[in-house]
Amino acid sequence: MKTTLSIITLLVTGSLLASGCSTAGTAGTNSNAEAALATATRLGPDNSDITTSTDASGTRTETRVFRSNQHISKLVVTTTKDGVRTTKVYSRSGEEKAISGSESQNVLEETGDAIADAAGFVAAKTVEGADKAVEVGKDAAGKTKDAAKTVGEKTAEGAKTVADKTAEGAKKTGKAIKKAIKP
Repeated sequence: MKTTLSIITLLVTGSLLASGCSTAGTAGTNSNAEAALATATRLGPDNSDITTSTDASGTRTETRVFRSNQHISKLVVTTTKDGVRTTKVYSRSGEEKAISGSESQNVLEETGDAIADAAGFVAAKTVEGADKAVEVGKDAAGKTKDAAKTVGEKTAEGAKTVADKTAEGAKKTGKAIKKAIKP
């Protein structure tokens, strides 16, 4: 009888433990499901993927990842249940910039370059490039001026030499004519 009672106690204890583990696993799964109620990924324009998720509080997050854009790596648009929208753009180097107003209206459909321009990633590079071009242009102008001055000096020198030689030749010719006329 003691043996039967021990076996029954073991079976009941085992059943309770098994059901407890099962409930704990389910509870963890439910909380994860509530954290991200809906997640969907779709192909976006300009070689990108757009992942949309909504959390338990109703905040919708749309993340657009660019696979081949040279300026930006991703774009994150967050909209709260109250309709407050924030848009952040991340450069390839990890720099983060916010876009607001009309520039953020269609960012999920815009090209990566247009978004980078709106965030100021491309404009900054363009200004740097323009400044560099002006600097190079000034250097080239200075070198051209120096070269032209040198060429001008050499030309003047050459003309002077030609004039001197011509005058010298004319004198010799004049003397030769004089000698020919006056014996």
